[in-house]
Amino acid sequence: MLERIIEWLIGMPPGWVYLIVGVGAALENVVPPVPADTFVVLGGFLASQGRAEPIGVFLATWGANVISALLVYGVGARYGSAFFGTRLGNLLLRPHQLERMGAFYNRWGRLTIFLTRFLPGFRAVVPVFAGVTHQRLLPVAVPLIVASAIWYGFLTWLGAFAGRNLETILGWLGGLNRVLVLVALTLGAALLAWWLRSRSAQSSRHTE
Repeated sequence: MLERIIEWLIGMPPGWVYLIVGVGAALENVVPPVPADTFVVLGGFLASQGRAEPIGVFLATWGANVISALLVYGVGARYGSAFFGTRLGNLLLRPHQLERMGAFYNRWGRLTIFLTRFLPGFRAVVPVFAGVTHQRLLPVAVPLIVASAIWYGFLTWLGAFAGRNLETILGWLGGLNRVLVLVALTLGAALLAWWLRSRSAQSSRHTE
């Protein structure tokens, strides 16, 4: 299957290669299961085959991913308050939980945004709630842009220069991502514990 995709992309003009890998990288912020990292490495590999330029692959994937992340942030800022004012929104997060989340972002938001750009799943979620809690654009955009540049630059280099065997590269990347997923799951478990504790604490105060 992978070989067929590569053959198909090799037959594409460079402009189409940039578009396809860019769209793949952008979709991750909307549909987190989309393997954006694979698209970036694949684009780098195609550059090593002379079908594109490494800098073009990097700019296409980095730019598309950053733009889509900031669009998601904007959607959160525009519609988040209205959504979490509904019954469904209150099932997910109550007002006092949103206040605590906003306080956390005010204190640790830049570092959190930077670090979570390296974690699958959290890359898509963190910008949304930065918008929901009405964080200012610049403190959100700067760490997001810098961290994404580091990550996508590394992945482009990995595909273009670290080797010529794509399956070996993707296997190595899969191992790295498994470690990152484990970190993300651990962090997710901690957030779930916070959600349950903060929710039950508020409920107990109402019953007193």
